[in-house]
Amino acid sequence: MGEDASALEIAQAIREGDRRAMARAITRIESTRDEDRALGQAILEALIENAGDAIRVGITGPPGVGKSTFIEALGLRLIEEGKRVAVLAVDPTSPVTGGSILGDKTRMERLSVRPEAFIRPSPSGGSLGGVAHRTREVMLLCEAAGYDVVLIETVGIGQSEVAVASMVDFFLVLLLPAGGDELQGIKKGVVELADALVVNKADGPTREVAERTRAEYAMALDLIRGSGDGWRPRALVASALESKGIDEVWQTILEHDEQMKASGEFERRRADQARAWLWKLLEEGVDRMFREQPGMREAIAREEEAVAAQKTTPAAAARTLLEAFRRSIFGSRDPASGAAAGEESD
Repeated sequence: MGEDASALEIAQAIREGDRRAMARAITRIESTRDEDRALGQAILEALIENAGDAIRVGITGPPGVGKSTFIEALGLRLIEEGKRVAVLAVDPTSPVTGGSILGDKTRMERLSVRPEAFIRPSPSGGSLGGVAHRTREVMLLCEAAGYDVVLIETVGIGQSEVAVASMVDFFLVLLLPAGGDELQGIKKGVVELADALVVNKADGPTREVAERTRAEYAMALDLIRGSGDGWRPRALVASALESKGIDEVWQTILEHDEQMKASGEFERRRADQARAWLWKLLEEGVDRMFREQPGMREAIAREEEAVAAQKTTPAAAARTLLEAFRRSIFGSRDPASGAAAGEESD
């Protein structure tokens, strides 16, 4: 397929399972060039009706917990069951160089060579929540291509996991075996978001510690987590290295999926996520329009300097900038009535 292929041609190739077409579309979606992004969005729009059938699973956890090893073990287990698996692995972007490691394919050697698996490492770009800026769109592409399960591995920054939890059906938090005072480090916010906590590395000398940790986390879930959606989060143990406990994790995901669909919560959550993403995109678009409007760059610089020098308050500076933005678009006319400021409409 040539570089000048149309959006409809690329979309059809993706439906037919063309992995190169998938990679090309994702590159366009993640691009910072306007023409590339326009093509990527056109491809996505052509495929949107084919998306939505996969089980979306977000996986996070602290550095060193074994996320990549766990995802590989789970992915291989799903392939044995006849599933096609997409892994969207988000690598941390350096705040200094802007580069990222993008090494997940080397960390998932067995999974990456399977034709039933599609692994796409993407730089986080500094995005809060540890997910790449266009992860949602890429997830939809994977679904349109016929992948049954989409696994999203996050950076695991420990603070803003709400970003990935807001785009998946099942949110899984991997934890290290610990106990006593170390257990106090658990973040309440993460527990409130998690559909399951999995204590990984339950092998060798840490097996007993992992089981004790699981029991303590199970108690924490009972105390902290409410049951607004009717699901009771589980605390499980697993050894990704030995592929033990993976079946139980997958059965938990399936049980959650069945319960959410039976109660109608699945459709409600998907609809809420789509609306939230719409507003996120609107916010980004308005912000970009605000900064790119003629004269606004200079006005922003003036107000930032005034705020930094304590010559005005942030609230007053914000009002000044919003008024300048309004005037740059509507001039002296009232955008609500269409009449010039001070004029009365007939």
